[in-house]
Amino acid sequence: MFKHSIFLRIYAGVVILVAFVALFGYVLVQIINYQRAQEYRESLTDGISYVIAQGVDRQATDQQRTDWISDASDLLELPIYLVERSKVDLSHSEQKRIDHQQAVVRYDAQNIVANIYIGLKNDSKHYLFINVNKIGERQMKALPIFILDYLIYYPGQEKEYLAKIRQHFSYSVEIKSILGLGLDSEQIGRLRQDQSILLYRDSATMRGTTISIVSPVPNNPSEVLTIGPVPLFNWMPVQLAAGITLLSLFLLSLGVYGLILPLQRKTRQAIKALNKIRTGDLSTRLPVEGSDEMANLSSSYNEMATHIQRLIEAQRELMRAVSHELRTPVARVRFAMEMMAEEDDYEFRLSQVEMIDKDIEALNTLIDEIMTYAKLEQGMPSLDIEAIDIHDVLEQVVVETNALKTQKQILFDASAEHAIADAERRYLHRVVQNLVGNAVRYCDERVLMSGGVQEDGLAYVCVEDDGPGIPEEDRARVFEAFARLDDSRTRASGGYGLGLSIVSRIVFWFGGTIEVDQSPTLGGARFTMKWPAKKKLQRQVMKQAD
Repeated sequence: MFKHSIFLRIYAGVVILVAFVALFGYVLVQIINYQRAQEYRESLTDGISYVIAQGVDRQATDQQRTDWISDASDLLELPIYLVERSKVDLSHSEQKRIDHQQAVVRYDAQNIVANIYIGLKNDSKHYLFINVNKIGERQMKALPIFILDYLIYYPGQEKEYLAKIRQHFSYSVEIKSILGLGLDSEQIGRLRQDQSILLYRDSATMRGTTISIVSPVPNNPSEVLTIGPVPLFNWMPVQLAAGITLLSLFLLSLGVYGLILPLQRKTRQAIKALNKIRTGDLSTRLPVEGSDEMANLSSSYNEMATHIQRLIEAQRELMRAVSHELRTPVARVRFAMEMMAEEDDYEFRLSQVEMIDKDIEALNTLIDEIMTYAKLEQGMPSLDIEAIDIHDVLEQVVVETNALKTQKQILFDASAEHAIADAERRYLHRVVQNLVGNAVRYCDERVLMSGGVQEDGLAYVCVEDDGPGIPEEDRARVFEAFARLDDSRTRASGGYGLGLSIVSRIVFWFGGTIEVDQSPTLGGARFTMKWPAKKKLQRQVMKQAD
């Protein structure tokens, strides 16, 4: 059922597409956030790493350097030591960061540990290694100590050298007046006691929550060293959320367009074909692709166009044939009228009236045949399907034909059993009547009728004669309207060429087939009609028409 419905495929495709875009968005957010988090760690580390590297490089001897590193480790409560460069495999981007006096941060998400490698200017054989396994208030309050330790070597020039190292920090590092910070008395008291304080600020802006570190400057109670504000990492900032949302909507729109594009293309083809039909071009056909609704629509359109084209051609042929067939009796009537006008003999005039009456009757018969054929040709007639006995219909036709005193022998083979079939009695009678009338017209002496239900579930009616038969190359033509053959079945034998055409249309609406071949018993023509015996014929015919 799924492959037969283009709309189900579209709905399912949209659901799958939404799931895919959601998964894609989630993975994309994780990738972007991983990169943002790495950049955030590096931005927090670069400045203080540079200051620590400067402190190590200032030490004159190896022992002093070792002592300095040990003190820094105790101050931060983090493992800090030197590692040989040959034992550290750096990537190209990491080596580039070392060359620019930036820190290399390797974060282990499983153990929640960051390993920091810092290059030393005066030591080409080692990296300074810091294992950051925790970040707390102790570590944050220790950061100003390293900056102040760097500035203490430049008395009186603290602000100038602070501006020099500030370029390595991604956040603000300044010396400010204590009065301009808006601190309360408790915070000022702690600064007076040489203690650093942390300031948390919640903001409705894009920066969100920030942390600032305020530390007293030695020998200068009116000024403090401020670090920050440093924004906390935001896993889903407005820009990222908006960007991912817009990208997801764009991908979803592309996917939906891709799902609807085949439907749009097929609809455009159907509209183009219908416009051509409107202009009178009935030759255009739609490609039938698959087995969904659009394929059914294309198939129905093709069958409709074929049917319309056939109706128009049949109408044109009918008009030509009717005009030709009507001329003969009309000409005879006109001739008879002229003869009557010139003749005074009563008996002669009476015979002319009889001839005119026969011609008028022939005209009525021709008109009835034309109306019946046109009704069957234009569309499905109203069929009153019922279970009927085929033998009863055949026997009725035998009685009616014998009543005409045709001087021909009408035989009926009633040996077949189970002759009950679903059919419209009136039209089945018309088929048998036309076939028998055609056989009587062309036979020599005998006509054989038979009917029944085969083992394959098909009902049949068969009419045979002992006439000259129909050549194999002409057998398909006998079912065309106003068709007459040039051999034994000549115009002299009578008829208008509509009887077998009417039969073929009735058989079509019965959902059956009709064939003509040579009779194996009588040697003449044999017409065999077959149709489903135990099915609802209306449904089957409509299915064939669709």
